[in-house]
Amino acid sequence: MAEKLVAEKFMTDLTGRTAVVTGANSGIGLRAADALARAGAHVVFAVRDVERGRAAASTVSGSTEVRRLDLADLSSVREFADAWEERPLSLLINNAGVMMLPRQHTADGFERQFGTNHLGHFALTNLLLPHITDRVVTVSSGAHRWFDARIRFEDLNWTSDYNPQRAYAQSKLANLLFTLELQRRLTEAGSPIRATAAHPGYSATNLQSHAASPAARAFMKIGNRFFAQDDRAGALPTLYAATQDLPGASYVGPDGLGEMRGAPTLVGRSAAASDTATARRLWTVSEELTGVTFPLVAVESTRA
Repeated sequence: MAEKLVAEKFMTDLTGRTAVVTGANSGIGLRAADALARAGAHVVFAVRDVERGRAAASTVSGSTEVRRLDLADLSSVREFADAWEERPLSLLINNAGVMMLPRQHTADGFERQFGTNHLGHFALTNLLLPHITDRVVTVSSGAHRWFDARIRFEDLNWTSDYNPQRAYAQSKLANLLFTLELQRRLTEAGSPIRATAAHPGYSATNLQSHAASPAARAFMKIGNRFFAQDDRAGALPTLYAATQDLPGASYVGPDGLGEMRGAPTLVGRSAAASDTATARRLWTVSEELTGVTFPLVAVESTRA
């Protein structure tokens, strides 16, 4: 009830607007989709498993639809974007993700955490950008600070020394760098669209159940039960980043101790996540890897 009251304080009327939420079939994605639909938005559940998505959507009060999207397969990302009708998309919530997996690869051969959490959303955002009218929100994590995380440009696919925790941290750092560079490009293009980011703090979802080691899964199961906030509270930073009048590239998280739980507020990020040169380099590499480029034209280049 407390989490609902917090959301009601800042949620705005979204009647007539459309939102896409990736990974909306469970966890904070489902809670965010539910809140957006209750606020009047038409919410598209962009999910890998359509049947699970339909089951989740049936629990939501409001206007919804379910479409298939597998972020670990760039052909699926393109199919989703190509099928988008010529209608405005107010909000794109890049929420879906995988966490601390054993070594796996996407359909295109990328390390699965980097490929899903970053490259899939990178391609989706740029392909849908001509339709977006208001906001792109990308869900990152406090894990972007783990191990002094950096982007391993020399080995993005972790062909050697694979570590599931470090690979996850890299993907979450990439989310923030992506948001930073996306906002720079939007501003340069004179676009009113804003790119923001959020993290849920320590929230109990099924994401942790995919950890590579049994010990890690057991540890996080205990943490989920005794220390984590629930997924409704975990969705609040995403909703805040999606609906409030915030500066571009803002980062929202819980206001409690260690940003683990609490009401949504603007939070800081690591120095690595604020590095504009690395953000530009990552963008260039991501374009090369996905074959997807930024679709808007810089204002300066249109001047006579």
